[in-house]
Order: sequence, then C-alpha cells, then structure tokens
Amino acid sequence: MKKTVKDIDLKGKKVVMRADFNVPLNDKGEITDDTRILAAMPTIEYILDQGGSLILMSHLGRPKSAADVQFSLKPVAARLGELLGKPVIFNQDGEVVGEVTKKAAAELKPGEVMLLENTRFRPEEKKNDAQLAKDMASLGDVFVNDAFGSAHRAHSSTTGIADYLPAVSGFLIQKELDFIGGALEDPKRPFVAILGGSKVSDKIEVINNLLDKVNTLLIGGGMAFTFLKAEGCEVGTSLLEVDKIDLAKSLIAKAKEKGVDLMLPVDVVCAKEFKADATPTTYPVDAIPADEMGLDIGPETDKLYADKIKDAKTVIWNGPMGVFEFPEFAKGTLAIAKAMADSDAITIIGGGDSAAAVKQLGYADKMSHISTGGGASLEFMEGKKLPGIEALQDK
Repeated sequence: MKKTVKDIDLKGKKVVMRADFNVPLNDKGEITDDTRILAAMPTIEYILDQGGSLILMSHLGRPKSAADVQFSLKPVAARLGELLGKPVIFNQDGEVVGEVTKKAAAELKPGEVMLLENTRFRPEEKKNDAQLAKDMASLGDVFVNDAFGSAHRAHSSTTGIADYLPAVSGFLIQKELDFIGGALEDPKRPFVAILGGSKVSDKIEVINNLLDKVNTLLIGGGMAFTFLKAEGCEVGTSLLEVDKIDLAKSLIAKAKEKGVDLMLPVDVVCAKEFKADATPTTYPVDAIPADEMGLDIGPETDKLYADKIKDAKTVIWNGPMGVFEFPEFAKGTLAIAKAMADSDAITIIGGGDSAAAVKQLGYADKMSHISTGGGASLEFMEGKKLPGIEALQDK
C-alpha cells in the first residue's frame, strides 16, 4: 500500500503536485476536452482545504523546444482558474524552474495555486535528470503524484523528484490502484477481460498476465484475425500479423491449460475497403471472402460476448472491437459498452481507445472506473511495476 495525501500533514506546507494536464488543444490553442483537469480536482481541492499551497506541474504534447508556445500550459492555467474560482499563478518560464518561478513559489501563501510551464520544455525531464528533479523539489515541502497517465515514465517530475521530497499519491492514482490493482490481485469472480485493438503484438504481455487471472477472455478488434488464422480460418484481406500466428496458437493452448475460456468472434462485419462509407456485410468467420476485410465483430458475437459480461462480477476492457471511428463498424464496440453499462459487475475501462469509445458512445457514467492512463494502464495490466508508483512512500 502506498501513502496518499491523507497520510501526511499538509497545513502550511508547499505541495509540489505532478498532474496529467496533457489535454487536447484546437488550432486556436483552446482546450477541447478538460477531462484530465477535472480528474485532478479532488486532490487539488483537498490540498487547498487542508491549508496547503500548491505548485502544479505537467507535460503537454511533445514539444521540440522551450520556445514551442503551441505546447504552453497557459490555457490550462486559465481553465484551472475558472474551476477553482481564483487566479492560478502562471509564468511562461521556458526554464520551467527558472528564477522567476523559484521566486513565485517562495512567495506562495496557503490556499494559493501556481502552475509551472510544460515540464517537457526541458529536455532533461525525459532523461530523469537529477539536477532538474532537485530544482523541482526545491519549490516545496511535499511531493504528490496524481498523474497516472505518466506513471509508467521515469522522468524528473514523476520519479526523480521523489528522491528529494516525501512522496505520496493523490486520489486519482489511488483510485487506479484500487480498481485496476484490485481487479488483478483479488477480483470478484467470474472475472472477464475483453481485449481489442489492432495488433496482438501490442497486447502479448497483457494476454499472458491475464491468462493467469481471468475466467474468460474475449478477443475482438483487428487482433482477432491473427487468432482466427491460428485456428485455421481464412481472413481475406483483414489485418493479420503473420509472424504472430504461432504466438496466437501458444496463447490459445495456454488458455486451455489454465482452464480459461478464450473466446474468438463467430461472425465478423466485412467490407472491400477501409472506408467509413464502405458497404458492410456480415459473414461467419469460416466464410470471409478473399477480397474483403473484417472491420468489426458481428451481431452473433455481440450476443455471445454480452452474455459473458452479464454473468460476470468483474469486467476489464482494453481496446475497441472494430473500427469504432466509422459508425457502420462501431456496433460491436457499442454492444460491449452497452453490456458493461447494463452489468452489475465492477466495470473497468483500461484507458486509451476504449475510454474514448465509452465516452463517445455515452456510457462513461455507467462504468465503475475509466482509467486516465492509456500506456500506463496497459503496462499495469501487463503486471509491470510503474516507476511513478514505485517511487512513492509505502504505508
């Protein structure tokens, strides 16, 4: 168990908090989705309510230099100010922790908030540079990490700083550990995992780890065709990783050995072209035409998978069932989202495209937990230790 903000005295303390404000911006530099800012608010408000002052930091995008103003966190400071109902101090400090920032931090009073400029304006950040971490730590008394989306990165602002300040988690990281960690360590059963997305190679470690834990594994998305090929089906022009067919065979064998019900689609929705307006036709998996590609799981598969979800007590989902960006090929993803929304199980969405799909389809508020970290949640599901979590103090 890791310490949280509730395990330390914050009164009169200057708290340096790593958040995940890597929000999408439009061409005018306006925030188009503030979900990640809203996700950090409970921790921010708790720190301020406890009498602390707050120094926030985050990365945004992949800037190539400190002068890359299109990646400035200035719009985030403005949005934060609106949400808090008070100004957020922000200096467009290309050094991130230059003299102007150090002076502002030294003058910060309890209840006040400041936001540092994009941590990736310093190339040393991604190298987990000790001096940069020291400079960040010099701003405050305590470090709170609430950026689960960056917890799989060993950077100065996520792990390095924890060498110089007492380090605890915020509520968002704690929630991720409770839900995803809880599901992987001690799930209510039956435990069903649903994996989609395009490639088996992206999910090898996840599948391997889950086969030791789940009762049922449902496979969809482009990766299903490598498994279907391994089972002897012809897959037409569908996405196929030829070099992973033997791996798929070994995973199917491992599932049988472990008593895991690994389920593949029984029908798929195909088209001749990868286009939103392509004509969809549904075929059984053993009758896919040579000149067509599978772009979604079919209606019979929808029903089979929904029945498994209905009987589950814990469900974790990572990766869409088809090309959900195209409405005609989003029906399988919608069916999974609806089945999870209607379920009485603990339902966990493992970030990334699945999270986007659930939000887009209007089922976000029906899920027990939607992870804020795509890559981080995937590595967590692989059973890996995340540097940003490991750096925190144990209870």
